[in-house]
Amino acid sequence: MALQESGEMYLESIYMLSKKNESVLSIDVCEYMGYSKPSVSRAVKILKENNYITVERDGNLRLTEKGLSVAESMYQRHTILTKFLTSLGVDEQTAANDACKIEHVISEESFEAIRKRGDFK
Repeated sequence: MALQESGEMYLESIYMLSKKNESVLSIDVCEYMGYSKPSVSRAVKILKENNYITVERDGNLRLTEKGLSVAESMYQRHTILTKFLTSLGVDEQTAANDACKIEHVISEESFEAIRKRGDFK
């Protein structure tokens, strides 16, 4: 089953939260993404069923290798696209918002061309 954009966003959010805190709970994801508890619960269930995350006894969400791979890829795309857009003169907030949308639909070929074009690591 191919992961949808929303699943990629959840994985990236869990990744971002896990970089700041050792423990990431569903409520943390709700607050970070601004989504309702039922929406996050459904997403967590799907991500768990498809082996992108595990849910520990205490409710802590952990990325599996498969989930971490997707999350790191999305984070890298987001970071590079944000830097690329700001290098063109786009303000940082707009660049970050646009990068969030672009990162899910840009082809690998176009992304690699942008990445190679400058020092956007």
